[in-house]
This record gives sequence, C-alpha cells and structure tokens, in this order.
Amino acid sequence: MRREIVLDIETKNTFQDVGAYNPSLLKISLIGCYFYETDSYESFLEADFPKLWPRLEMADRVIGYNLFGFDYPCMQTYYAGDLKKIPTVDIMVEIEKRIGHRVKLDDVAHATLGIGKSGNGLQAVEFWKNGEIDKLREYCLQDVRVTKDVYEYALNTQKVFYFDRIGQKKEVPMPIIPPNSAQSITLNLSLGL
Repeated sequence: MRREIVLDIETKNTFQDVGAYNPSLLKISLIGCYFYETDSYESFLEADFPKLWPRLEMADRVIGYNLFGFDYPCMQTYYAGDLKKIPTVDIMVEIEKRIGHRVKLDDVAHATLGIGKSGNGLQAVEFWKNGEIDKLREYCLQDVRVTKDVYEYALNTQKVFYFDRIGQKKEVPMPIIPPNSAQSITLNLSLGL
C-alpha cells in the first residue's frame, strides 16, 4: 500500500504584507493533500493541522512543487519536528538540478499534461480574506491534482516537459525511483527527542 502524500499550501498573506521574501513569516490558510493510501483529497485549516502531522510522519514520502523553498518553511512554524527529515520528492528541485534554473509548475503542467493551474496564489489569499473557504479549498486541491498528475507522469515515463522563456517545449529527464512497495510501517523521526 502506497503511503505517499501530495501536498500544497495556501497562505493568508503575501510577501508584500510581511515586508520580506521569507516564507517562514507567512501564515498558512489551508493545506491540501492527496493521500495515495486512501485515494482521497483532503484539506486542513489551521485547527486541523494536528491531524495532518502524524500522517506526514508515517508517509513513505511527500510529493510537491517547491516544498523546500516555500511550503516546508511556511509549515515549519506550525510543526514541532523537522519537515526536512521526511522523505520528500520536490519536483521543482528535481527539474532545477537537471536544467540549472527554476520553472513554474504551470509551465511544466501545460507542457507535460496540456492542463495547468486554476489561477495564482494571490487569488488564494483573496479567497481567504473574503472568507471564501470553499473556493480556497477548490483552488488548492486543483494544484494538488496537477502536481499529482505531473508526478505520476514522471514516475511512469521518467521525464516531464516544460515551456521555456520563448515558449519552446523542452524535455527534462526525471528518473524518479518508484515508491517502496513494502508493507512495513515506518516512522519518520522528525522530532528532536
């Protein structure tokens, strides 16, 4: 049984609001996840974060786009352990290793899948500020779906595509190792005990 989790977060505020490009200063409005173990999409508001942490700690790995550069630094202020100790596939980091620069998820999704994100993070902040939680949830989980589909494409074909700055479609080799199919339960010891 696969215990992988695809994850994306949305924030309550922006870098402009906090006066610096520092993800750890941002407040999370919602965390969206896809759980392979239950084949379900779920979302977590701040009050629900304690329900998510044990699931992350038991994950075979967490998959996302820019987890190390954005999501994890934001989440770390809420989580007592060390998120960097959880096995992680950061698709953006994997692409950057191969081509030498960062690429937006939307450019990868459009080139690889023919679909993209449903909007941008600033819309998600507005949804939060306007109390439109259902729209926020829908937006975040669409990003999770797109990330999951890009991940599965890479897992199955060992490559993804992106559109470069002049609009040309480029291939990126992505030799992602399939998840361990062993049934053993592991615990990612991320708390400093």
